[in-house]
Amino acid sequence: MTPARHHSQQSHHTPQSHASEPARHLRPSPSPSPAGGLPSVEVSGRGLPDWLAPVRDAAETVEASQLSRFLPPPDGGGRPSAVLVLFGEGKEGPELLLIQRASSLRSHAGQPSFPGGSLDPEDGDPQGDGRLRAALREAEEETGLDPSGVQVFGVLPSLYIPVSGFVVTPVLGWWHRPSPVAPVDPAETARVFTVPVTELTDPANRAMAVHPAGHVGPAFMVGSALVWGFTAGVIDRLLHYAGWERPWDHDRRVPLDWHA
Repeated sequence: MTPARHHSQQSHHTPQSHASEPARHLRPSPSPSPAGGLPSVEVSGRGLPDWLAPVRDAAETVEASQLSRFLPPPDGGGRPSAVLVLFGEGKEGPELLLIQRASSLRSHAGQPSFPGGSLDPEDGDPQGDGRLRAALREAEEETGLDPSGVQVFGVLPSLYIPVSGFVVTPVLGWWHRPSPVAPVDPAETARVFTVPVTELTDPANRAMAVHPAGHVGPAFMVGSALVWGFTAGVIDRLLHYAGWERPWDHDRRVPLDWHA
């Protein structure tokens, strides 16, 4: 995804974790849905750590056109899917959970990405809770995380990935009770890793990735990974609208094989 560039009018502030009084964390769980008998998934911004408030607030007002120029087809086409944008708190403070897709996959092979995938019929309404269930289910299937330890606190507008035809809904989660994670199926997921938000906001780790076809979009060079494409576009816009973005060189270019 190549998001439209917007110049921030706000000062940047990298999130800092800090001790505070214990918060009440709500689970995304299990009350029967009156419509189809599926368990509902609660979306709640209550009890979040203070540093996540800017992300929660941005999610409540941001428009799809502010996130990307690629919007879902007006005719309702595209394959419904969802990803889990999961924020946790690690040894280096606030962090994001990412995976690297297996190189043998048909779509987006080898790319770092958010956990996620297509909606299954059993997920339910693709315009409603089905997207939330799919994001949590796919994250569990790919990384082994326990979804009961995730609080869903927001949902971003659905976006479109033209190369694969996916209509993707980013679901925002707070990992209030972390669980062990690792690739569940190596044929689908090569590795599971977290990235500190401070590394994502560091101007030294930012550039514009150049695709062999000529497309250019935001990228993050973190460890051995180059995060680019749809995932980098969403991270870029979240950092911007949360006020965490620091000035960086938009003219810096890196190829997709920058680490080779």
